Amino acid sequence: MAITEIMKAAEARAKQMGLPYEGALLPAEAYQLLQSAPGAKLVDVRTRAEWDWVGRIPGAVEIELLTYPGSRLNPSFLAELERQVDKEVPVMFICRSGGRSHNAALLAMQAGYTACYNVLEGFEGDKDAQGHRNTRGGWRAGGLPWVQS
Repeated sequence: MAITEIMKAAEARAKQMGLPYEGALLPAEAYQLLQSAPGAKLVDVRTRAEWDWVGRIPGAVEIELLTYPGSRLNPSFLAELERQVDKEVPVMFICRSGGRSHNAALLAMQAGYTACYNVLEGFEGDKDAQGHRNTRGGWRAGGLPWVQS
């Protein structure tokens, strides 16, 4: 799928979901944009513990939205984002399953980022019938690149 088609689909999805930011991407779409859209950045907002124990996405900008332990808002989130990501490029946010990345996209949009996208399903996806992640949706289950320590 071409970049323009992906962005149009993401924008339509966001509009349908009532989201105020630019778009909502599926993991495979986010990967395609990361590979093809000039300057596009993927920002992984999970915690350090998740990166270390669950896995990392090669090339992603890693900035905790919430601290671990404690799950408190990282007071330097926006400063770190502004230091590492230009406000004019497409910026895609990913977390475990899409909740924190939604909040990160909102914060970035309010801070002046012009093309914010949430990666739906996140890195691990939703739980399956047995309560397990990584089997239904998400970056990992989609066979996209990731590494584990």
